[in-house]
Amino acid sequence: MPSAQRASRSSSTARRANPATAPDLATTPADRLAQEPPDKLRAYYRMMQLIRRFEERAAEMYQRAKIGGYCHLNLGEEATVVGLMDAMAPHDYLFTTYREHGYALARGIDPGRVMAELFGRTTGVSKGWGGSMHLFDAETRLLGGYGIVGGQIPPATGAALAIAYRQPPGPDTPAVVCLVGDATTNIGAWHESLNLAGIWHLPIVYVIINNQLGMGTPVEKASAEPDLYKRGCAYRIPGVRVDGNDVIACREALRDALRKAREERAPSILEAVSYRLRGHSVVDPARYRSKEEAQRLLAHDPVTAFRQRLIDVGVLSADEAARIDAEVEAAVDAAVEFADNSPHPSPAELFAHAYAHPLPNMPRALPGDPLLPIE
Repeated sequence: MPSAQRASRSSSTARRANPATAPDLATTPADRLAQEPPDKLRAYYRMMQLIRRFEERAAEMYQRAKIGGYCHLNLGEEATVVGLMDAMAPHDYLFTTYREHGYALARGIDPGRVMAELFGRTTGVSKGWGGSMHLFDAETRLLGGYGIVGGQIPPATGAALAIAYRQPPGPDTPAVVCLVGDATTNIGAWHESLNLAGIWHLPIVYVIINNQLGMGTPVEKASAEPDLYKRGCAYRIPGVRVDGNDVIACREALRDALRKAREERAPSILEAVSYRLRGHSVVDPARYRSKEEAQRLLAHDPVTAFRQRLIDVGVLSADEAARIDAEVEAAVDAAVEFADNSPHPSPAELFAHAYAHPLPNMPRALPGDPLLPIE
């Protein structure tokens, strides 16, 4: 490549390397906050704080060996979570990544049931079978938690196809929200699914949760187009970017996208940009970040910032905020106690739900049983 082309490409990448600081990402101004019902703003803060304290306690329980397997937290993404979930209607379908605890809480699932699932107990949302990465609740139409990167994209697209096949467009028609991480936009299932969504005009919104790191790799080092909201252009699927630290901006952007999905059968992409405050998972020490960068990211803490802004505009007093914090702390304590006192699954149920209907050769033997029956 000629040096002039390399320099041009390097300069272009540098300009796009940190989308969260782009000038089109502005926090909600005070006059717009004033247009929101105070009770709703306080409810947003309560839910953001609940997600924060729940996730911090989940990390603690993991370190105490109460939680096994992998555990990925929503720390730093609370405003994104709350804004997106408030935009959805109860009859909409949600497919998520493995970083889904906060989405389950904001979708209305009881914190005790979520924590019990993390503990692997029968009172969990997946009866202890799924754990942290596989939360599922048909009542709230949370159809997974997927542990495989991008595993949720084909079934979410299929669900949108089922809606399009069965129901006409309209304001009351369900739509599908498919959450993906930033690195997921590089896999084959992303491109295949978007192509079908574009061809068939499916009622789906693909929401890219861009916390700017694919595990430990910055977006601009893994994607030739780090403006991820543009990555549907090959399929004529439009995209927008929103400040993931702005709960109202996230809500409004998804509301608009869902309206188009329902009424116009127009799939779209929404990229929400935020900062992941800790490592990729609980066990990741995030050594790819310097201490200075870690401190800088704390200045973008959406929970602390939202609390202070509500106090500044008179929606909350410091005493009211402290009361909400105490109530949230009690709710998380109760969730941990509920999970800890819930029963473990019985070994006799090891093969339950392996198939929807009994099959002649379905597995039945427990560990330690003989391979063949003893006469």
